[in-house]
Amino acid sequence: MRHHDLVFLKRFSLVIAALFGVMVVLILLGLFLNSRKPIEPNPIAEARTAERIRPLGAVYAGETGAAAAAAAAAAAAQAAAAGGAPYGGTLDGAVIYQNLCSACHATGAGGAPAPTAAAWAPRIAKGLETLVKHAIEGYQGESGIMPARGGNARLTDEQVRASVEYMVKKYQ
Repeated sequence: MRHHDLVFLKRFSLVIAALFGVMVVLILLGLFLNSRKPIEPNPIAEARTAERIRPLGAVYAGETGAAAAAAAAAAAAQAAAAGGAPYGGTLDGAVIYQNLCSACHATGAGGAPAPTAAAWAPRIAKGLETLVKHAIEGYQGESGIMPARGGNARLTDEQVRASVEYMVKKYQ
């Protein structure tokens, strides 16, 4: 009886080892064949990645910076005209504020004024037209930086004005 058990265990172990070997060979063959297959780029994923990593603003200095800034402004105006205004072209300042402006103005990021009347009072005292101009063209003050059009070059002047008016009313 004992001899039969040993023979069975020996043969069973050989079968298991052979199956394990076949499994390893199949895995290696699958990896080899998969590595030879060309990877097709996914245009949607590439577009999302490009949108995620694009810079929100740029730094322009000196003579070449002025030319680059002018070229960037012209490109932004052309992109806004060609691509349509964001947020469905809405002129509702609350919608634009919630989707874009609140990222900095609700948190104070980049030196943006805190969402309090005290922080906004000196800015409001400069006048609505000055605030709109700074929001459209961009502005670097003593306490922080305001990127042109809030960092979204596709915003129209009317959308920027609507969002500035909304914030002024909110923080008066």
